[in-house]
Amino acid sequence: MSSHDITADHGSVSSYLTGFVLSILLTAIPFWAVMTGQMSSSQTLFVVVGLAIVQIFVHLKYFLHLSFKPNSRANTVAFLFSALVIIMVVGLSVWIIISSNEMMM
Repeated sequence: MSSHDITADHGSVSSYLTGFVLSILLTAIPFWAVMTGQMSSSQTLFVVVGLAIVQIFVHLKYFLHLSFKPNSRANTVAFLFSALVIIMVVGLSVWIIISSNEMMM
C-alpha cells in the first residue's frame, strides 16, 4: 500500500481560522463568567462545563478533522477506543488511589 492510497481530510486555512475563533470565544466566555461574578456559582459552573463540552467538539471537528462519515470511520473508531482507554485508566487509577487511602486510615 502506498502513501497515496490513504486519504486524509486536511483542513483549509479558513477551517483552521474558524476553529481558532470559536476556541477563543469558547474560552473567553467562561473566563468572563468566572472573573466578573455576575452569575451565581451554579450558573457559572453550568456555563463553564457546557462550553467546555462544546469546545471539545469544536476541537474534534476543526483541528482533529474527526467526522462520522463512512470514509473516515476508522479514524473515528480509533479515537473513540483511545478515549475509552484513557477514561478507564484515569478512572481506575482514581478508584485505586481512593481505596488505598481508605485502607490507610
